[in-house]
Amino acid sequence: MTKQAIKYEDVSAEPVKSFFVDMLTRDIDLGDAILDLLDNCVDGILRKKSHVSGKHPYQGFYAEVNYNGDEFTITDNCGGIPWDLHDYAFRMGPAGPKPRRSIPTVGVYGIGMKRALFKIGQHSLIRTQHKNDAYEVEIKPTWLKEEGNWTMPVHASKSRMGQDGTSIVIRELNEGAKSLFGDDKTRFDRDFKSKLEGHYAFIINKGFEVKVNGDAIKPRPTELRFEKGEGKTAIRPFIYETEVDGVEVFLAVGFTHPIPSEDDITAEQEHKQYSSLDAGWTVVCNDRAVLYCDRTELTGWGEAGVPKYHTQFIAISGIVEFRSNDASKLPTTTTKRGIDASSRLYLQVKNKMREGLGIFTSFTNKWKGRQLAKQAQNLIRRAEPQSFHELKERSANLTLSTVSTGAKGRQFKPRLPMPRKSIGDTQRICFDKYTKDIRDVSDHLFGDSDVDASRVGSRCFDHVLEEARK
Repeated sequence: MTKQAIKYEDVSAEPVKSFFVDMLTRDIDLGDAILDLLDNCVDGILRKKSHVSGKHPYQGFYAEVNYNGDEFTITDNCGGIPWDLHDYAFRMGPAGPKPRRSIPTVGVYGIGMKRALFKIGQHSLIRTQHKNDAYEVEIKPTWLKEEGNWTMPVHASKSRMGQDGTSIVIRELNEGAKSLFGDDKTRFDRDFKSKLEGHYAFIINKGFEVKVNGDAIKPRPTELRFEKGEGKTAIRPFIYETEVDGVEVFLAVGFTHPIPSEDDITAEQEHKQYSSLDAGWTVVCNDRAVLYCDRTELTGWGEAGVPKYHTQFIAISGIVEFRSNDASKLPTTTTKRGIDASSRLYLQVKNKMREGLGIFTSFTNKWKGRQLAKQAQNLIRRAEPQSFHELKERSANLTLSTVSTGAKGRQFKPRLPMPRKSIGDTQRICFDKYTKDIRDVSDHLFGDSDVDASRVGSRCFDHVLEEARK
């Protein structure tokens, strides 16, 4: 008897909408979701303007965010969404390559706006105007539940907006958003505005205006001390610049304030003149801060010879800027508020971040003690605070040396003043070793084969001294 063959049907791989939406919004917090919407506003400016160079390229553009327990709105005058971008803007991930536009955005995957909408609520109305295009897209709660329906209705706007831009209104808020915008509004307001002051400091400083519930956000930018003059030793930042595969990199690290004395490092004083909230590394990609004042191993603290962050280093800050017209080459995560630590470009630049940190942590350690710290404070006060824009302008007049290993580029390594030592307290150690061997030891100790030979030798001695005193 012949066994009858079983007939199999094709298996559907169609995504389940509810699962897709849930997974899309799970790994992003509410504040970052709103930042995604603000990023889209900035992208609109970049589409509208042919270039964003100069000191205030975003002047005249604004975004207003308002929320309560029932409704969230964001309105801007940033140029709107052209109809030829509707497929990229509204589809769940790009159907093909992103439309080629040479603008320095941070969006890559085409999910930012949708993820933010779904994170906040169930009913969204997007109204946008760009030149002759003026249309509305509505996402209703029923659409989210209709598994087989992936089409969003579009209607021509009944009236024109005062300026080209986009308005988004979200109602039927999700429980998390409803709670944070309602009962917990005071706390969320404080935390979100603080986040904006740092993460959007560069864009706001360049003229972009952001209001949250009627309050204009004041930026909290990082300013580094730069001493003028022609002296051999001076308080100046470590600077490094390079270009790799279409990505421009500019790095600066130095002092934001005079270093604290032992008397200054107390919980009370820290909240007055000094704050750890303003120390550490800020990483900026196309004007958007993806990390703000980070003090972990992600930015080089506590590894390869650099000490872990401590309040004695509270006056040290650094900024790394990545710029590219191809956002896929930037070392960011999908949330655009984090760094891809495995990025080859970032790993190469991180070596320079650690090198720069080492200069200023070493300075701080050498000026320890009440009297020495007071002297160092006076030295640093003579140096003027400079914005990141001003530092980039100043770097053009500095003599930068060529970096031939790792991410090849140019750098300025400051000669910081050192305290005078009593005669008889110290002795000079000097010896010659093969360059290749020095580079091997440098790579072992610092994760960078291009560290100065004198610093490699000093670190070797310190390492052996630590072992000897155990």
